Amino acid sequence: MKKIGILFGQEKSFPQAFVDRINQKAEKNISAEFVRIDKVMQAEPLDYAVIVDRISQDVPFYRATLKNAAICGTAVINNPFWWSADEKFFNNALAVKIGVPVPKTVILPSKEHPDDTTGESFRNLAYPLDWEGIFHYVGFPAYMKPFDGGGWKEVYQINNLDEMWDKYNKTKQYVMMLQEEIIFEDYFRCYCIGGKHVRIMQYEPRNPHHLRYEHGKAPAEKKLLETVKNYVIKLNKYLGYDFNTVEFAIRNGVPYAIDFCNPAPDAEVTSVGQENFDWVVETAADYAIERAKKQKDDQDNLTWGEYVKTSAAKEHLLSSEKKVEKKADKKEVSAGAIDHDIAAEKKVAKPKKTAVKK
Repeated sequence: MKKIGILFGQEKSFPQAFVDRINQKAEKNISAEFVRIDKVMQAEPLDYAVIVDRISQDVPFYRATLKNAAICGTAVINNPFWWSADEKFFNNALAVKIGVPVPKTVILPSKEHPDDTTGESFRNLAYPLDWEGIFHYVGFPAYMKPFDGGGWKEVYQINNLDEMWDKYNKTKQYVMMLQEEIIFEDYFRCYCIGGKHVRIMQYEPRNPHHLRYEHGKAPAEKKLLETVKNYVIKLNKYLGYDFNTVEFAIRNGVPYAIDFCNPAPDAEVTSVGQENFDWVVETAADYAIERAKKQKDDQDNLTWGEYVKTSAAKEHLLSSEKKVEKKADKKEVSAGAIDHDIAAEKKVAKPKKTAVKK
């Protein structure tokens, strides 16, 4: 029997609905339950073929537990190694490289020194920074937020220089991004499950939390929705997320990716609404079952994004080319040595001329 587990914290509606839906499907040799952990020993597996992670971003113990489970063959949704390394500023840079529009964004050093550092720890950092160049690039209004944060924590709207310095001086040890504000005429929040299943939801982030999916706007054009869907799949393909949301602000008909690092996105029925909730439960259940059927013990069953796989392939290719070059060099050396030996043998074998007396 292959077990699918869900690891969660304060969520109320999604975990139970997810487990119930899998068990209702009654797939042969597959069941679902809440994850239970009573001990974690190095290189020892947990009794789950698949674990859907909804909480380890807040609980380091769970993160370490999931990595240990993954190395023993559990398919963890989402990949705990990538989620540990990922952050929003890198995501923006990746989006630029793969052709997905994003707001102009810069990263700023923390206002206060990190613990156990002094001014000497920042000898490579120019003082002052090129603030004029930064403000000219980003412009105002802008948003300032942690480069690796989430949940709208420590997010500030900045309208001018006075507000910029006032807010920046309060950011303590946070490393912040300063990001162009996109004044939008429409906004979407999109679930992406399995890197292929997409649900586009019109969304109003300026509403109170429980009313953000009640937008009252006319349905978007089909062409725009198709572009948004393609961008959602492309971003998740390169990042390697199994369960994520991507947000887009639409300005002059162009979708700008605003937030696409949400590997434990809100799925509570009270916030997303019944119709969206039902889609997430059904799609997540089907995908978890799909992963359980493909799972094999004692091998890597994680999803790795195209960025990582492409980089690994390049390293492998470079390594292979170097090996080929080395072999070629050895052949040349060997051939040269053989030629040298043959020449030496000919020289030895050649009879010496003897003097003939006249």
